Amino acid sequence: MKDVAGPKPEGCIFCRMIEQEEDEKNHIVYRGKHNFVVLNAFPYNSGHLMVVPYVHVGDIVELSEEQLCDAMLVARLCCLALQRCVHPEGINLGMNIGRAAGAGIDEHVHLHVVPRWSGDTNYMTTVGNVRVVPQSLAECAAELRPILKELAHELSHRHDSEQMRGA
Repeated sequence: MKDVAGPKPEGCIFCRMIEQEEDEKNHIVYRGKHNFVVLNAFPYNSGHLMVVPYVHVGDIVELSEEQLCDAMLVARLCCLALQRCVHPEGINLGMNIGRAAGAGIDEHVHLHVVPRWSGDTNYMTTVGNVRVVPQSLAECAAELRPILKELAHELSHRHDSEQMRGA
């Protein structure tokens, strides 16, 4: 609770994570070429991930084509990892660009990857303003890290062999 109730640190939380290089402490589960993946500290469901570009911009229109394409490839990697790890019935992908659109961190654009199950929302979020998540961030990160690494390796080799065949 100290982190939530205490004074808010200066600067961008995502930029601090990148600079700190304390992936386990910050619940960073994957680092790619242009984007990293972090578990949401205030998740809607267990396994709620965020794909975050290394570059500090507040809108996707400020990302290069390569950075934006990489974000979607990393989002696909996240979807595959969640399917393998937590077996959701569906997945929401979404960005809230700007405070008016609901962005909690509007100065650094990020893509939410939220695993979903039928009936996963209930009265707790509406009446009690409480979210119930059955797994800690540390446990979830420990499960997802090796899966993301393995999938990234698999997808990289698949892409390389397709290019060699001229696909």
